[in-house]
Amino acid sequence: MKTENLYSQTGKLIKGLFLINPAVFKDDRGFFMESWNQRSFDSFGLSNITFVQDNHSCSCKGVLRGFHYQLPPKQQGKLVKCIVGEIFDVVIDIRSSSSSFGEWVGVKLSAKNYKQLWIPEGFAHGFLTLSEHAEVIYKVTDYWNRDAERVLSWKDPAISIQWPLKAPFKLSEKDSNAPFLSELTNDDIF
Repeated sequence: MKTENLYSQTGKLIKGLFLINPAVFKDDRGFFMESWNQRSFDSFGLSNITFVQDNHSCSCKGVLRGFHYQLPPKQQGKLVKCIVGEIFDVVIDIRSSSSSFGEWVGVKLSAKNYKQLWIPEGFAHGFLTLSEHAEVIYKVTDYWNRDAERVLSWKDPAISIQWPLKAPFKLSEKDSNAPFLSELTNDDIF
């Protein structure tokens, strides 16, 4: 496994966020890869990571899920990959003390490129399905908690995400009515 540092849309390094490129061994039978390896994470400087749950979602083209996050002490780190189809995965830095606060990064994750995205605590996460169907699996470092969960708007003009498909998107009611970053209180960010 190798990692790539990621930079926001304005060119700022986003500390703690990594795109992971696993070694994939292919032959006429198919392929093999390690999708998770604790020693690899240790070598990336992420030795204190403990996953407690795996999640699996399936979405059709144009479905936008997010932006979701949980507040301390129930915050979540996530290791995300797309195993069927393709998504545009986006994270927004909501760490108030970060030099990249309010900036976003978007990457394409797909069954063809095998890439995974490590999202540390302090980021809002969402994705848009680009293929006819996509299945996404992700490991999380804490359990879902209704009281700690928060949602951030996908269409915040101050963040101005450049989506690779045009709206309208298919959204849940919760995601459709999410507030903008400027509407959040200090109790709603890291």
